[in-house]
Amino acid sequence: MNVVVLTLVESDCSNPGPRTQALHLADELKARGAAVRTVEARTAEDIDAAAADPEERIVLAADTDEQVNAVLARLTRLAMPAPSKRPEGLPDGRTVPDLPALAVLPLGGTPGIVARLGLPEKPAEVAEAVTGGTVRRTDLMRHDGGGVAIDGVRLGGGDRPWRGVVNLDDVVLADGSEQILACVVANADGYAAADDMVLAEPDPADGKIDVAVAVPVTVGRFRKRLRIEVRRAKGRAVAVHPAGSVTYIQDGLAGELGRKRTWWVEPGAAGWYV
Repeated sequence: MNVVVLTLVESDCSNPGPRTQALHLADELKARGAAVRTVEARTAEDIDAAAADPEERIVLAADTDEQVNAVLARLTRLAMPAPSKRPEGLPDGRTVPDLPALAVLPLGGTPGIVARLGLPEKPAEVAEAVTGGTVRRTDLMRHDGGGVAIDGVRLGGGDRPWRGVVNLDDVVLADGSEQILACVVANADGYAAADDMVLAEPDPADGKIDVAVAVPVTVGRFRKRLRIEVRRAKGRAVAVHPAGSVTYIQDGLAGELGRKRTWWVEPGAAGWYV
């Protein structure tokens, strides 16, 4: 059995060296009969090269959700069929085949995805999962900007209401006429809440994405007051078109969205050693 232990390194880091947890993991893997190589990746192309051998099982030694996202994005890119070809055996409702399974070894911090998916965390536990070969498959979210997500995305939140159109399949959750306090597009529950409000209760393996929009509405005929209305739906694809721009966070990656974006679910595309 061949295993690659992959660590992402900042390009300006002059002396990274193997992390203690990664060394412990390599020892645990070797004790279980695995042939181990360690790779430090500074670029996307380095990740591609590390994951190029389909016979090698992959362990990502990671500090953050962003690092997990970066590797999943490259695995998706490598697995992507040509636009004009749909490979035989591709499951219904999917645009990519099953991605190679991934194990995640937490380093200085524990990526939230590890806890939310219930993945093993200690070197010995990770080694046992990888050599045991049991894989749990979960859904993957993709979007038309080329990115991927396991947790999902939260748009807005805090004290900056925004306006926009939110459509999930054939359901209109916001038509652009109202202020939106927050919108979540959730696969796992990393962004299922905003400002202490639970907006969604997603299942990362149900083949659907959960979308929720929180809007303020005025109620009362004589003594008017504001309350927060949460509109929820499940489906395959959601399009969000902000009027202007809106801040967002996706698998730990923060940014600003100023154009229409569509997210969709790839049921069961991601795999995790458990």
